[in-house]
Amino acid sequence: MSKAEKTKQFIIEKTATLFNTKGYISTSLSDITQATGLTKGSIYGNFENKDQVAIEVYKYNAAQLSKIMSRSFGDQYPTSIDKLRAFVDFYRKNWRSVFSSGGCPLMNAATEADDSFPVLKKQVQKSFEAWTARITAIIQQGQENEELNKTINAEEYASLFVMLIEGGILLSKTMDDEKFLNQALDKIREMIDHELNILPS
Repeated sequence: MSKAEKTKQFIIEKTATLFNTKGYISTSLSDITQATGLTKGSIYGNFENKDQVAIEVYKYNAAQLSKIMSRSFGDQYPTSIDKLRAFVDFYRKNWRSVFSSGGCPLMNAATEADDSFPVLKKQVQKSFEAWTARITAIIQQGQENEELNKTINAEEYASLFVMLIEGGILLSKTMDDEKFLNQALDKIREMIDHELNILPS
């Protein structure tokens, strides 16, 4: 990694929580310089403008979340049911760390990604599509292995899981009460165990 690449990565990592907490639009160049200890010239020497910093930070935040979630789908969980249950457990166990860094980066960016920031909106769309596709693939694999109900629509259930989790996070963060996320996770677990699963528990 070159010196310039290291500097860019330093800026991204140092401002990741800042952007996710304060907002991708509300975070100012002064906020970035304060968080990094670098001058405005150093920032603009590595990024075209603040929007480019915001986009790269979003990509970083989304990738970090994806990397952590991917552990739920690892080989240590041999069946699709095990993977889906581990996915639910990830949010139940890690909601505090997600909230302490500003909440779900996908949801936070989605609330800002309107017509005033179309490039960010496009990135958020890609993230949700990738997330849904990953869960869909796990369900479809389970259907092929004859452990999950073949009559259900895998993509619809994957979308439902994403909607329930994001809604649960939004309400829990807004109301300062984890019960809303837990209710969403309980509902997903119920669907996994009683609507998707066809094998004895």
